[in-house]
Amino acid sequence: MKKILIVDDAIFMRLTIKKMLENSNYEVVGEAANGVIGVELYKQLQPDIVTMDITMPEMTGIEALKAIKAINPKAMVVMLTALGQEGMVKEAIISGAKNYLVKPFTEERLLQVLDKLG
Repeated sequence: MKKILIVDDAIFMRLTIKKMLENSNYEVVGEAANGVIGVELYKQLQPDIVTMDITMPEMTGIEALKAIKAINPKAMVVMLTALGQEGMVKEAIISGAKNYLVKPFTEERLLQVLDKLG
């Protein structure tokens, strides 16, 4: 079972993703409300995959992505973005994100993206 860390400042989004993953081959091992906590939890939990919101307080998702990739260049991070943030998505992909999802997304789409990561 793959371990997942969810990083999103919206508790509703964290709960939604967790619920989507409950009946799948993924185990949510941690949740973070911002990038600073996300990076710390990444170090502690060493999850297989991270879902990362782009827009968050204290440390953006892109800054957290870069910090995680500095810890583990092979880290698998999927960015979550609102409509209209295409420029930020490009920066995230260049910075090492494996994929991205535009909010709102379906459970089917989330699982499709995560399953492709192996």
